Amino acid sequence: MDWTNYITHYKAFLKIEKALSDHSIEAYMDDLNKLIFYISAVDSNINPENITSQQLNEFLIWCTELGVSPRSQARIVSGIKSFFRYLLYDDLMRADPSELLEAPKPGRKLPVVLTTVEIDRIIGSIDLSKPEGHRNKAILEILYSCGLRVSELINLRITNLFFKQGFIKVSGKGNKERLIPISDKAIHDIEDYFMQMRVHLEITKGSENIVFLNRRGAKLTRVMIFTLVKNTVIAAGIQKAISPHTFRHSFATHLVEGGADLRAVQEMLGHESILTTEIYTHLDREYLRETIQTYHPRSAKKNRA
Repeated sequence: MDWTNYITHYKAFLKIEKALSDHSIEAYMDDLNKLIFYISAVDSNINPENITSQQLNEFLIWCTELGVSPRSQARIVSGIKSFFRYLLYDDLMRADPSELLEAPKPGRKLPVVLTTVEIDRIIGSIDLSKPEGHRNKAILEILYSCGLRVSELINLRITNLFFKQGFIKVSGKGNKERLIPISDKAIHDIEDYFMQMRVHLEITKGSENIVFLNRRGAKLTRVMIFTLVKNTVIAAGIQKAISPHTFRHSFATHLVEGGADLRAVQEMLGHESILTTEIYTHLDREYLRETIQTYHPRSAKKNRA
């Protein structure tokens, strides 16, 4: 059988047995077509029955030379492996030439982080003369002080505020609850919001226990939080690309820079795996590298200055 017949069988497998969408199937086909294009150019006699691991690795080298990103290569390798596993499973092949095939690991993009000075500038730019000013200040303060996700913030409940004990309880991904220490500053700003705005609202049914409300007394939406952050950042004159999640990244990074135990940071962020939290150790190392380049007398940056 040539490539076309194998592909036809595989496509039917994805559609019928895997029940994949047309869009997903098309993505698999695109990646396989890249392999077929390369193999056809190298040797038209190569087919799935006689292709070797070496030839598959040479295909990946070709992808690298074309400038295909490591992330895209990882996706292509995943598709190729799926194709050959199917052929093996359906007794169309005796061995899987892709078994040892590995793509370059995609580098993880480090998130944008704010300095404490920038955070103070952003929060300090809020106009407290407006009815929602105290609420907005409390929102940004708790995003940074507790490292909350947006979904955790908008669903935060009054009955989950334990100010005397210095904790709040949030419901994170998978409805898993966790306790997070809250700073005196954040407590003060939330209490200010309660007295200056929330107490005067006519609260809609079902929102009585929600901490942060809009001017109509209803729960805030994710879009409202993104808009609030965007407008406040512009008012503060900060040029970085910032979202609500940036405050969470900054919270974790500043803890790690200050020497906090990674397990404790993992617990406060609600990460399932410590590997997710470890990105902040990379941020910390980047911070140290920048510090050395800027201030050490032997650094190239220092000499250029």
